[in-house]
Amino acid sequence: LEKKVETVFRSPVLIALTLILFSGVLIYVEKVGKKIRDIKQMNWRDSLTVGLAQAVALIPGVSRSGITISAGMWRGLRREEAARFAFLLSAPIIAGAGGLKLIKTIGLFASGELAFSELTFFAVGIVSAAIFGYLTIKYFLRFVSKHSLYPFVVYRIILGILVLLLAFK
Repeated sequence: LEKKVETVFRSPVLIALTLILFSGVLIYVEKVGKKIRDIKQMNWRDSLTVGLAQAVALIPGVSRSGITISAGMWRGLRREEAARFAFLLSAPIIAGAGGLKLIKTIGLFASGELAFSELTFFAVGIVSAAIFGYLTIKYFLRFVSKHSLYPFVVYRIILGILVLLLAFK
């Protein structure tokens, strides 16, 4: 499946269209989502819906956080709570992907294909990603607690149009 997603679905036109079309999902949940519950009030159906929505992000151009936040809001979560749950949901994925990369990197080091000095770059990358990831989540949660998702709608539509223009250039 990973190879299929990386090759077949990597069409610039598909990416542009999903950027634009899934902006409609953000608009929809902003308009109709009840946004009254928090994470503590979630039930198994809410969790399942958000978890299944995450799989839609395998399609290039679909934002994993955007689709999971939308699913949470559709299920009645407040915007900030939906975002918080979406980020919590990403932790196992990030840890798993990072773990696989770490295993591959250790294998490269053990086989002599990667020098010890090059491992420093990986360490710096891991630490900086953790710091900036934490700060991004912190400020994003603050932002969505006070603002709608409409700025992201505008961003996705503009980016989608730019990708389409470049694809047909």
